[in-house]
Amino acid sequence: MENSQITSRLDTELLQGYVDSLGKSIVEQMFTLYCQQAALYLKDIEAAQIAQCEESWQEHCHKMKGASASVGMSELHQQLKVLEKASATQQEKSSMLTELKLTNQQAINTFKTWLANCE
Repeated sequence: MENSQITSRLDTELLQGYVDSLGKSIVEQMFTLYCQQAALYLKDIEAAQIAQCEESWQEHCHKMKGASASVGMSELHQQLKVLEKASATQQEKSSMLTELKLTNQQAINTFKTWLANCE
């Protein structure tokens, strides 16, 4: 993975600051917790989409937005800022959710690559 791809998806400055101040093992723990929580948020967002519940959709997008920001997933965070406020049909939100799942997986893969190369 190219460095430019990593920096477009992750706030590497923030993450390197975490590693420098907290240590790599704490950052690994933060990442593991994010992965666990993100799976739950995605299920909740999907349930909100199926139920056509705007309030629940916004709530769970907001939670995932905060979680993604806390682990430096800047591209995903930006996507969630848009989704949180999106006024769309159930079908449109279904497409948005599919894209969100893909972006989340890309962010996770990018984070793993970055972490493996981190000192």
